[in-house]
Amino acid sequence: METKKAELVFVPSPGLSHLVSTVEMAKLLLHRDSHLSITVLIMKLPTDSSVDGYIENISPDSRLRFISLPTQDDASLFKMFDFIDNQITHVRDIVSNLIKQPSLPGSQLAGLVLDMFCTKFIQVADEFNLPAYVYFTSGAAALGLFYHLVWLRFEQNEDLSKYKSSDVELSVPCFSNPVPAKVLPAVFVEEGPMSTVFLSYFKRLTETKGIIVNTFYELESYAIESLLADTKKPKVYPVGPIMKSSSDQSFDEDIKKWLDDQPENSVVFLCFGTMGSFVEAQVKEIAMALENSGSRFLWSLRKPGQKGVMQLPTEYEDFNEVLPEGFLERTEGIGKVIGWAPQVAVLSHPAVGGFVSHCGWNSTLESVWFGVPMATFPLYAEQQLNAFQLVKELGMAEAIRIDYKKDFRGEKPPEIVGAEEIEAAIRRLMTEESGSGVRQKVKEMKDKSRMALMEGGSSYNAQSLFIEDVIKNIA
Repeated sequence: METKKAELVFVPSPGLSHLVSTVEMAKLLLHRDSHLSITVLIMKLPTDSSVDGYIENISPDSRLRFISLPTQDDASLFKMFDFIDNQITHVRDIVSNLIKQPSLPGSQLAGLVLDMFCTKFIQVADEFNLPAYVYFTSGAAALGLFYHLVWLRFEQNEDLSKYKSSDVELSVPCFSNPVPAKVLPAVFVEEGPMSTVFLSYFKRLTETKGIIVNTFYELESYAIESLLADTKKPKVYPVGPIMKSSSDQSFDEDIKKWLDDQPENSVVFLCFGTMGSFVEAQVKEIAMALENSGSRFLWSLRKPGQKGVMQLPTEYEDFNEVLPEGFLERTEGIGKVIGWAPQVAVLSHPAVGGFVSHCGWNSTLESVWFGVPMATFPLYAEQQLNAFQLVKELGMAEAIRIDYKKDFRGEKPPEIVGAEEIEAAIRRLMTEESGSGVRQKVKEMKDKSRMALMEGGSSYNAQSLFIEDVIKNIA
């Protein structure tokens, strides 16, 4: 009997990091099963030109299609959800058309796979009697925390703003240690409507048939066991680590040559994600820390966007604008300051031995995959939680700060982390004998991350299970 062909529609939220993770997930599933085809619906922010370039570089595949949804003009953070929700009629039309006329002859629409911020489109799946899944681009512990906050807010009727700047520690099912309120994502503990808006998206996670999580059992076994034990919640598929392959990133010759000249494991790499940038006072403290640590460094330094606006950082025309006087001359030869960095390519280079990171989940998985230990400098979203998990729960990172937060609205002056604190963490990170065992743990997890994706590995099996479940939807 011939296996039926199944088509899935993926809907990532706007922004390159969610899109890349989604496309890598799609490519992986297509590689695993020749009966699948996938259509990805792309939402583009008006200011974001990086998406087109990324899509153009994907090698053509008849089973992977991209459809761009109409762009809207206004997409500040607080209108972001309106921006997503306004696409519902377009999503509905596309789904309706795919049911009548699938991308490939003989295939049948088997479900929608939605980003965690696109749960509004569950109603489209319901209208057409299709199952909805969520592709959760963060980790299992974060998913557990979101469930817990939804329960506190909507079932216990708690006002979560009482946790803002609080020293309370919460007992959360997916964590073996009490979770300090200070590492909760800022948006959940703000006064005002935004917290409830965010949590109402996560509340809908329970209406899905399953949640695909970009993690692997060996990294988050405690959190995954806890999620699997809760039979009232949707099925969980830990399928990761899913990330860009280093071959997809072109290396600037200049950076590559510089790294090639450095000894193995000697360079600390500083990079803070697509949104990561600092005010001048903080840049100067980081510079002093690097200089005083004596460590070799490669620093991706970006210019902040406008205050109070969700704008991507831009490039400096001259780094001397923000760096301490004479810094570039004094550190010449041992350090290099660059703009945007091809992060995966850099982390995969043998000269890199440490990573000062904002602890975004993609970056966390990349650091594990390449066995490069991290020092935590979280900025926004769930990064403080990831930092707490890495340092306290898993013992796999050194802390610069765990609860540092960046205020996007620019309403209050930013907190400045001093050079001494940063320097101490870099020294701990870069000395093999630091005694914390961080480097060794990361090295072991590197091997486990690769095993998980091999045939018979934990993530390989979770992917198989997901594909089986999808095919059953059309049987």
